[in-house]
Amino acid sequence: MWILAQNYNELKLYFCIMMNTANPQKFLYMRSTIVFFLLFISISLDLHSQILEPVKWTTSVEKTSDSEYVLVATASIDPGWHLYSQNVPENGPIPTAFTFENNEQFKLVETVTEETGKTVDDPVFGMKIKYFESKTDFKQRIKIINKELSVVKGEVEFMVCDDERCLPPSYVDLVFDIYKARTGVESSMSGGVFNFQEPEKQVVKQIDAPVFPDEGQDNDKGLWTIFIIAFLSGFAALLTPCVFPMIPMTVSFFTKQSKNKAAGIRNSIIYGVCIITIYVLLGTAVTAIFGADALNALATNVWFNLVFFILLLVFAFSFLGAFEIMLPNKWANKVDRQADKGGLLGIFFMALALAIVSFSCTGPIVGTLLVEAASKGGIAPIVGMLGFSLAIALPFALFAAFPGWLNSLPKSGGWLNTVKVFLGFLELAFAFKFLSQADLVLQLHLLEREVFIAIWIAIFGTLAFYLFGKIKLPHDSPLTHISVGRLSLGLLTLAFTIYMIPGLWGAPLKLISAFPPPLDYAESPYGVGNSKVGNNPSGGDHDNLPDGAHLLAPHQILAFNDYDKGLAYAKKVGKPIMLDFTGWACVNCRKMEQNVWVNDHVLNILKNDVILISLFVDDKRKLPDNEVAESLLKPGKKLKYIGQKWSEFQTVRYKTNTQPFYVLMGHDEENLTEPIGYTPNADTYYQWLKLGLDNFRKK
Repeated sequence: MWILAQNYNELKLYFCIMMNTANPQKFLYMRSTIVFFLLFISISLDLHSQILEPVKWTTSVEKTSDSEYVLVATASIDPGWHLYSQNVPENGPIPTAFTFENNEQFKLVETVTEETGKTVDDPVFGMKIKYFESKTDFKQRIKIINKELSVVKGEVEFMVCDDERCLPPSYVDLVFDIYKARTGVESSMSGGVFNFQEPEKQVVKQIDAPVFPDEGQDNDKGLWTIFIIAFLSGFAALLTPCVFPMIPMTVSFFTKQSKNKAAGIRNSIIYGVCIITIYVLLGTAVTAIFGADALNALATNVWFNLVFFILLLVFAFSFLGAFEIMLPNKWANKVDRQADKGGLLGIFFMALALAIVSFSCTGPIVGTLLVEAASKGGIAPIVGMLGFSLAIALPFALFAAFPGWLNSLPKSGGWLNTVKVFLGFLELAFAFKFLSQADLVLQLHLLEREVFIAIWIAIFGTLAFYLFGKIKLPHDSPLTHISVGRLSLGLLTLAFTIYMIPGLWGAPLKLISAFPPPLDYAESPYGVGNSKVGNNPSGGDHDNLPDGAHLLAPHQILAFNDYDKGLAYAKKVGKPIMLDFTGWACVNCRKMEQNVWVNDHVLNILKNDVILISLFVDDKRKLPDNEVAESLLKPGKKLKYIGQKWSEFQTVRYKTNTQPFYVLMGHDEENLTEPIGYTPNADTYYQWLKLGLDNFRKK
């Protein structure tokens, strides 16, 4: 019955039907005790059902030797929810993090490892994010110093989300029973309740850098993306001076040296398969040497991003003609001698010779692909090399089967060097992506959005001048005229350069949104020279904002993060309050702000008719000493962070712990209408706001 009575009108209608009367007035006289009782149960059950705990943690210990053990923390995740990885880029969701009691009886060996999980390209955060579903294990190796050690104590901080909401960061105590792993008998201490807030902790933390994708995809689609990019890169490598001239030479060799056409085609196909094998073995070696998961960790580490930046600069300058990257000549000579033996082995060494001789052109492309594939982790380097080598090998088999096509190939010439230089400019632009990632993690603000865009404008602007023949580089042939293809590419590059210019003034630049730093990582979040302030009563003067207020970019909404100051200001100006329980890492909060708050009707209300108080439940700043208090929900635990304070406030007052969560209330702190959560329909959200405003005006 309480399910049918989800709100007052439904409850009223329900009892009218039950009492065989359609007279609501009669209902009002008969409702009293039973109605109140059912309404109370309805609301209580509904509200309490919103305090969610979708992750359950269990611990176990694996003994690997007399002195080494593996601590295993297992997360069981409810259907529809996902738990974030330890390796989440800066400015993304809250990562899972483990801390262990600082204890001289054991020491940590390396860092906490995790399973492969699922990696998606999140369009809201604009980065690649890894998470886990259903069940997953985290493992920490330790070395025992005192063999009498019984338990190891730790704590896990984590955040979970589903498709509509996120929960604030949670903290769970972990107890690992070493005694049981050693003897098979459960320790008397393993079932105890421990408080790990006070002791000094040995924190296991990794520094991560963002990776810039474009649209949400799962892991398999990400591998397909790597394959396609690598395949196209292979075709680009074909058009370089080191590879392109080899096509007619090699195909002619096979067709002339073979006894018949079929043998020539067969040998060319074997040659192509050998090329694929060589590059796939390279990708396999990289994965095997560094480890599938280690590659991802390296690619998201700040220092390796700096190494990648320098590496791509070297590749770029090589393509631009400053120098050539070549493998030792003795390698090529040895391989050539092996190729003279003939047979299948000889064909393999011919393919290896091509890889070595063309390294000055293919090396930078292969290196860049491996760097990008490393950011994906897993078997991505193998998949990348498969796509690259397939594109390299395909022409040899096709032209061997159809030798007449060779006559249609353009002659080698200066255009091959133009392709090489064009790739050099792309490498140069791509390098700054990695430098930007390192700057974001370190929060140095040396390469903010405007600076990044300015660098890209300079790079692609210079490329446009080069394509138009206004700039010459080493190894360029004399340019007597500009071909239609080169002119078209130059115009396209120039148009792209002009497109980026408004980005200096705050334009979102959606075509390249995956590359520059986010809009809020800028000298001016509103754009250069823009000082709009929304409903700021002081007009354009940022210094005269109300006490505790700030401007919420990019909507220019006057907002507070302090409950008391926001409430006081609302009373002063005579407007209702909208509480916005949100999080820095709340995906659906950002979706609401980007897709719903931008609606003209909604934005007008938020800027002019309500006072917004945004309370961030994942704010990791420490509370002032005089505000540190014991949790009402978890006796014995202390609220140390600002986010914990607002999370508990939301849970205690509103009986829910999900975000986003919106409350419209009057100056008496009573609700003006029922609070709501994630509401992707802008019209529905507007009607909710309008109802609250109407109720406020009636008071």
